[in-house]
Order: sequence, then structure tokens, then C-alpha cells
Amino acid sequence: MRLKPLDWAGWLFVAPAVMAIAVFFALPVLAALALSFTDFDIYALASLDNLRFAGLDNYSRLLTTPLFWQALGNTLFFVVVGVPLSIGASLGAALLLNSPLVKARAFFRTALFAPVVTTLVAVAVVWKYLLHTRYGLINHGLAWLGVDAIDWLGNPATAMPAIMLMSVWKNYGYNMVILLAGLQAIPKELYEAAQLEGATRWQQLRHITLPQLAPMLLMVSILTMAGHFQLFAEPYVMTQGGPAQRTVTVLYFMYEEGFKWWSLGAASAVAFVLFLLMFALTRLQLWVARRQEGAA
Repeated sequence: MRLKPLDWAGWLFVAPAVMAIAVFFALPVLAALALSFTDFDIYALASLDNLRFAGLDNYSRLLTTPLFWQALGNTLFFVVVGVPLSIGASLGAALLLNSPLVKARAFFRTALFAPVVTTLVAVAVVWKYLLHTRYGLINHGLAWLGVDAIDWLGNPATAMPAIMLMSVWKNYGYNMVILLAGLQAIPKELYEAAQLEGATRWQQLRHITLPQLAPMLLMVSILTMAGHFQLFAEPYVMTQGGPAQRTVTVLYFMYEEGFKWWSLGAASAVAFVLFLLMFALTRLQLWVARRQEGAA
């Protein structure tokens, strides 16, 4: 089949983007996949003659490493608890901004979105001082209420929830803007008809707002889950994986394997295990969404 001149023009226009994706995404991913089946380390960096094919050894060794399972458990806790909190905060903020009672919406929309575009490391450093046991403003506020100071980042029971709180504050504005756009797209006639039928605010939220927002809620849940699985900078800056390795995440574990111990083959295996887990959970979310649409 011969391409028409217009078809050639289309391919010429997209060729730079396709080449950029191939060079900066596809090739590195394939190279990392190949590395995961080798024992690529600091000696192989010096000379490729030291590179040996390891087969599935990196994966089997990974599955028998206790620290990996602890990192996976920490990450799953962060995802299972943090994702609903983040989406809940985003939805609550979007509902407030969409309310006719709120004035100066543009100002509040910008103010609530500002943390999203703030440098993550800078935010983590600021929150590290806010959570400081002796000098942190949060503990000063608790002291005014008569509550003893809490070692937020030094206590294994509170370190991950503290990081989760900071992460929710940092990222909820992104989903808020998406959900606010969805709320503004819902026809007002639906709410007017519901009010005429005597529906309460809660009934309108349950039977109109949430069903109309279902596609966007699915999208933001997938995006938020993917972002939470990639938790790294926060524990790296705030806790260095401690205390008692309670804030070591899968990405943090991968970083240490690759750049602390220079076991780049094992680090590549961690990356693809994380990818398979994220892919499986994304497919599960899509399957649940389809089942709910079918039931409706």
C-alpha cells in the first residue's frame, strides 16, 4: 500500500516527536530490561568484559530479600492510605471552589494549586523543619493545646504518616483542578431538577455529582496511584529511609541498589517488578470501573 502525499506530510510532522520518544524513552527502557538479566555493576562500568548474563537471578534474589518486602509493604501502605486521602482532599477542595458561596475563586484556585509547582525537595526541607521535635511549628501548636511534643520523623509509628501528610498537601491541587473542571461541566439542570424533587445536598452529591465525575475520578486515581508508587524524594530528604527502615520505599530501595551498592542489574530488576505491580493494579482499577458501569 502506497502512502499518499498527505500521509507522508503527517509522518514528517510527527517524526521529530517519534524519534525523541524512541531515543529518550524506548531505548532506555529496553536497555534497562536487558540490564536486569545481567550482573551489571561497578566492575562492568570499568570494562564490559566483566559483564555476565545472570538470567533470572536478580529477580529471584530480589524476592528473597527481606528489605525489599519491607520496602514493598511501606509503599503499599503509602498507596492504600495516601491515594484515598489525596483524592478526598482534592474532591473536597474542588467542591468548595465550585460552591457559589466562595468568593475570589481565581485567587483560591491559584493558592491551592501553588504547592504542586513548588520544588519537591524545597517542600520536603520545609516540612522537615515544620515537623522538628523541638523547633517545629507543628509541635509548638500542639504545645499550646497542652499536647507533648511528638517525634514525627524519628518515631517508626509516625514517620510514614507524616510524610503522607506532606505528600497529600503537596499534590492534591493537581487533581483538584481536574475535578473542578469536571464539576463545572455537569449540567446545572440536573441539580435544578433534583432540587424540585426535594433531593438533599448529600443525595445530589451521591446520585449526580459522583456518577458524573466517575471517569475523572478513575483517571485521577490511576495518576495518583502511579505517583504514590514512585515515592522517593520525600523519604530521601526527610528520613533517609529511617527510622527502623519504616520509610524505605521500593524506589528508595532501587536507588540504594543502583547508586549506593552499584548493583545496576539488580536495580533494573526492581524497576520492572514495580512496573508490573503498577500495571496489574491499573488493570484492576479499569476492570472494577467497567464492572460498575455494567452494573449501572
